[in-house]
Amino acid sequence: MHDHTSTPGPTRSGSRVRSAVVALTLGAALFTAGAIGLAPDGNTTARSGPRTAPARGSLGALQARVRKTPKDAGAWAALGMSYVQQARTTADPATYDRAEKALRRSLAEQRDDNTNAQIGMGALAAARHDFPTALAWARRATATDPYSSVAYGVLADAYTQLGQYPASYRAVQRMNDLRPDAPALARASYTFELRGRTDQAVTLMRRSLDAASTTGERSFAHTVLSTLALQTGDTRRALREAETGLRNAPGDSALLEARARARAALGRTRQAVGDYQAAIAVAPLPHYLLGLGELQQSLGHREQAEAQYAVLRGQETIRRTGRTPADTDAILFEADHGSPARAVTMAQEALRARPFIAVHDACAWALHRAGRDGEALRQADQALALGTRSALFRYHRAVIRHALGDDTAARSDLEAALRTEPHFHPLHAATARALLQRIDETP
Repeated sequence: MHDHTSTPGPTRSGSRVRSAVVALTLGAALFTAGAIGLAPDGNTTARSGPRTAPARGSLGALQARVRKTPKDAGAWAALGMSYVQQARTTADPATYDRAEKALRRSLAEQRDDNTNAQIGMGALAAARHDFPTALAWARRATATDPYSSVAYGVLADAYTQLGQYPASYRAVQRMNDLRPDAPALARASYTFELRGRTDQAVTLMRRSLDAASTTGERSFAHTVLSTLALQTGDTRRALREAETGLRNAPGDSALLEARARARAALGRTRQAVGDYQAAIAVAPLPHYLLGLGELQQSLGHREQAEAQYAVLRGQETIRRTGRTPADTDAILFEADHGSPARAVTMAQEALRARPFIAVHDACAWALHRAGRDGEALRQADQALALGTRSALFRYHRAVIRHALGDDTAARSDLEAALRTEPHFHPLHAATARALLQRIDETP
């Protein structure tokens, strides 16, 4: 995947809000099942160098193993990573505590050369959105085992979310040099997606699909391919990718959500609602709840929309008690359906911990909703500095530019957003078309 195109530093895309941000936050989840070497049943697979030999087994089998052999550092590390995976797929934050206990037990049993536990601690920190800590653990893991492709994957993820994009590209390149398997190729695809080079991103993701050895890896690839198709306005291909993935993994929540977005873009809103509901039944993740809520709102189903928003507010209350940075879903939800001033505070706190392009975009929108358009434009420019093809990001900047009186620039962003993805958001897409018409009709 050698690519020497120069890119900006941390100036400019997780969980997300509509398809553009959803696509970008998929990258934040690359360290989970199907992308770091975890099979969907909780198995760990040896995807790194010869010094890394993780234990195998389902969650239940690993729990039994550590009870039988409590000094087995490898089994504790595998159990910890299995808990990380479970927490990511069930949205149960309490499971992270169990993951940390297992991983720290592994490190207590084997302090030196314990690459698997170090990788696990990095993945755990990333799952908690503590990316500086994730970076520190990933660096330790790559120092312990310079031949661990999985360790370089965690390193790449941390660099990406910290806005250190050139460093993340180098880590992904090293990962592919060591082992160009499905997780490595998926990350390579993401580096091109971030820069708006969708054709290369699709090519590499198809190679990742061809290299996939687990259901989780195949499901992840089909989810991303569906999202990439939506980004280019190819809604029927997006639907086909999601349905192909669901034939092999009918209960996969990410694929259900991908199909929901494709169906909504095709006007099949009743089926889309059903898919969202099925995804939420598997895992009540914030971007599923927000997607369903805003779709219901677009259909005039205010009571049903409010039911989803109430759950999101409850999740935000829990997040605040844990003092973890807000994700982009929570920021955008607060900006559009709560207090814009509070959304600004959330976004600024998130940026300090995670100067990632999707967070810059969420901050831009929160600042706009709070009436601070000059500051908002600077954040919106950072969100798009890499060249990311995001209709939502373009729409946000267009509205900000319009508010600042620059209708020529606003028109350019609106046309790009609607040309790239005509149905990018159940609420904002219609607003974008109406605003473009007003601008065109203004003398």
